[in-house]
Amino acid sequence: MRSSNPVFSRRGFSRDNGYAGFNTAPQAGYAQGNPYAQNPYAQNPYAQQGAGAPPQAPATTDRMTMDDVVVRSAITLGTVAVGAVLAWALLPVTATSYGLAVGSAIVAFVLAMVQSFKRTPSPALILGYAAFEGVFLGVISEMYNSRWSGAPFQAVLGTMAVSAATLLVYKAGWIRVTARYARIGMAIAMAFLVVMAVNLLLVVFGVAEDGGLRSFGPLGALVGIIAIVLGAFFLTLDFKQIEDGIAYGAPRNESWLAAFGLTVTLVWIYLEMLRLVAIFTNND
Repeated sequence: MRSSNPVFSRRGFSRDNGYAGFNTAPQAGYAQGNPYAQNPYAQNPYAQQGAGAPPQAPATTDRMTMDDVVVRSAITLGTVAVGAVLAWALLPVTATSYGLAVGSAIVAFVLAMVQSFKRTPSPALILGYAAFEGVFLGVISEMYNSRWSGAPFQAVLGTMAVSAATLLVYKAGWIRVTARYARIGMAIAMAFLVVMAVNLLLVVFGVAEDGGLRSFGPLGALVGIIAIVLGAFFLTLDFKQIEDGIAYGAPRNESWLAAFGLTVTLVWIYLEMLRLVAIFTNND
């Protein structure tokens, strides 16, 4: 399954890009036709253990581990944080800084798209994306903070809460990432993006006022909550990709893709949380 982020499409540990997936034998709880069900690694050490056999760590040391994912994710998210802090500290809230924020967002988007279409992870592209995304987040966060004091801090706490809750639900087995689950979620996400794109066009051409569906009112709050739920959905896909990559011996450098995917999703959730905090502050 190709896991696409609400911001842009990206490649993960999936069959369509040659990275690790599920065991070739069907697993309990997963339907036939699951796009994870074919493992592209011909020497999968788990292929002969049967459907019910628990996965074990690959024998070779050149395989992705959870430590690799944690370290790369910390580096990538740390780069975003450093870029945001520097932008906040060095760039005052002016029209020039807004322009720089937009430019940084465009550069980050381009770098992310290039990485998304590459079949191998590029740490330089990923860290470059993180740095420019950080500059954008720093300026936007300062803008929100100047109008809604404390909003960025609350958004960070909200993002952490959503991420922790999603991980807890995933690890507890309350959500099972099956092919059907992914298809339904992706259909909803694509519909959401199409609606948001149409809304943006209506706002640009003056048909919809005050942001349309993205206004700072009750409707905007509802749309923000839907966007955050979609972000949590994509987090579950990220968690599943990481779990499969570790279980079935994805190369160590694939941990950069895991870090990239998590970063994109967390940035999405943070931005939506920032808007939501501002809306609720307006209504207080």
